[in-house]
Amino acid sequence: MPQLRLALNQIDSRVGDLAGNTETILRWTRRSAEQGAHLVAFPEMALTGYPVEDLALRSSFVSASRAALRTLAARLAEGGFGELPVVVGYLDRSETAQPKYGQPAGAPRNAAAVLHRGEVVLTFAKHHLPNYGVFDEFRYFVPGDTMPVVRVHGVDVALAICEDLWQDGGRVPAARSAQAGLLLSVNASPYERDKDDTRLELVRKRAQEAGCTTAYLAMMGGQDELVFDGDSIVVDAAGEVVARAPQFEESCLVVDLDLPAAAADAPTGVVDDGLRIDRVVLSEEPVDTYEPEHAGGYADRLDDDEEVYSALVVGLRAYVRKNGFRSVLIGLSGGIDSALVAALACDAVGAENVYGVSMPSKYSSDHSRDDAAELARRTGLNFRTVPIAPMFDAYMAATELTGLAEENLQSRLRGTLLMAISNQEGHIVLAPGNKSELAVGYSTLYGDSVGAYGPIKDVYKTSVFRLAEWRNRAAAERGETPPIPENSISKPPSAELRPGQVDTDSLPDYPVLDAILERYVDRDQGADTIVAAGFDPALVAKTLRMVDTAEYKRRQYPPGTKISPKGFGKDRRLPITNGWREQA
Repeated sequence: MPQLRLALNQIDSRVGDLAGNTETILRWTRRSAEQGAHLVAFPEMALTGYPVEDLALRSSFVSASRAALRTLAARLAEGGFGELPVVVGYLDRSETAQPKYGQPAGAPRNAAAVLHRGEVVLTFAKHHLPNYGVFDEFRYFVPGDTMPVVRVHGVDVALAICEDLWQDGGRVPAARSAQAGLLLSVNASPYERDKDDTRLELVRKRAQEAGCTTAYLAMMGGQDELVFDGDSIVVDAAGEVVARAPQFEESCLVVDLDLPAAAADAPTGVVDDGLRIDRVVLSEEPVDTYEPEHAGGYADRLDDDEEVYSALVVGLRAYVRKNGFRSVLIGLSGGIDSALVAALACDAVGAENVYGVSMPSKYSSDHSRDDAAELARRTGLNFRTVPIAPMFDAYMAATELTGLAEENLQSRLRGTLLMAISNQEGHIVLAPGNKSELAVGYSTLYGDSVGAYGPIKDVYKTSVFRLAEWRNRAAAERGETPPIPENSISKPPSAELRPGQVDTDSLPDYPVLDAILERYVDRDQGADTIVAAGFDPALVAKTLRMVDTAEYKRRQYPPGTKISPKGFGKDRRLPITNGWREQA
């Protein structure tokens, strides 16, 4: 059987940075060539970054992407890699689509190309277009209608893009019909908790359906609220894992494969789902037999808490760096949320670039002040204390506020102070709100919701505690100082806006609250279904009412890393003005 050394490069692209992404692709192609690769691949839309959203509708950006692809092909040849086929994702447009109602203007395509000898020798567009969750690809793209096959050293390699594997039909059975020896799918599939297990089973299933070795190349990095975890996979035709790349790391997964030789009378014409085989022959002769050096490998898997924590770090780091910032600012209350956000920030951008401010009021406990200072000592972040009592007294002298208005004034003073420091010193403010609080509206607009990014926006409160405990445990295992004070984890959560206040004055215990929220928010279950699962009807009705009436607050909250199947943002789109209420 012919041999083929495949290099899968799971890289981090920046949306819109065509020049920077080109340099990244050139650099990783060089690494692949140095390891003797015969075929090199990069993720979905690696040249443009993903997702490009409405940039796809700008003809100027589409033209720039196409031009950048041709430039990349030429530079690969100039760099001595002309004989090495490179598969790369980019933004294209259909040359044949006719304008019609409901079709994106300009007929953009989520496309990939094969570059060889300084030329673009084959292009194809994603066939299945996802239109669920964070995906709006029917809004942006027209589908591809070919079954692309490239012959490399006597092996027919079928090509696909992301959703082409996630949906039944299309290019997977078409790869079998085309008698491909390898199915290569390039992807930019966002991370979700537990998705790695789903992804592995999917690739195994599709390999068996395609009847050939299947390589699933994934993107790594972060883009706004999305984070990409890498975890590229190669399985054989029986669905057995051949190789698996690391999670949350840029890497080049190189694997030597023994693959079936291309048939002399390989099929042509139209196959499954009306796809037309588009075959390009680059090299007929197999490579000289060699001793495999890259038989595969299985990168260590992260446990569930480490996986989620890593996703939050990668998402925060990408947002800060890709938007040109160097430092972040956090209001440190001594509580668990701001403590976890501070630990994430130190891991993401370095403690020297993290600035914490304690802003005690007359209701702030001594232990909370001490816990904030202790967190700073443990992590080494920059720390200062600015009491808000004088500002609060000035406001109260000028106007009469009581109850909730008086409580929220404290939060808004802290938000104003953080933004003032941000403007003065150039840091971006991180909002510390968690998913439980955002769900039920337990936050103050223009107060604790102030910020450019919310690192734990998609993390329920019970998970906040679990992640804090994991981070401390991981530090202890490495012989390091645990970053989060034990008292921040063990004490009852409190906003400390009035004497003796604790969260359970207003909310159910978090384990119960989060269980209800997970069903209502993440799984779209109605009140009757939640009650039938054993929850108190009155508590369910109250909780769901709080969720429904807080939609206007969530719309004004900053973006934050998505780790669940349904985060607050593009995943979950409900009207603010809404007369429907669930009845238990």
